[in-house]
Amino acid sequence: MSALSMTILLGILVMLVLVIAFVITVKSGQYDDLEGPAHRILMDDDDPRIPGNQAVSDDENKKN
Repeated sequence: MSALSMTILLGILVMLVLVIAFVITVKSGQYDDLEGPAHRILMDDDDPRIPGNQAVSDDENKKN
């Protein structure tokens, strides 16, 4: 009987750890934008609409 009660307690402990980890990820915003990364991979790297490429596109405009 002690093995059964220990298994149940261990299962409850693992479940609590997983629930706490899930709550932390939800509060940190991990699941806010699920489609953004899927669309970003399709964008061209030298597209001026990408936020990191604004300075590059401004420099190219000055050269022309």
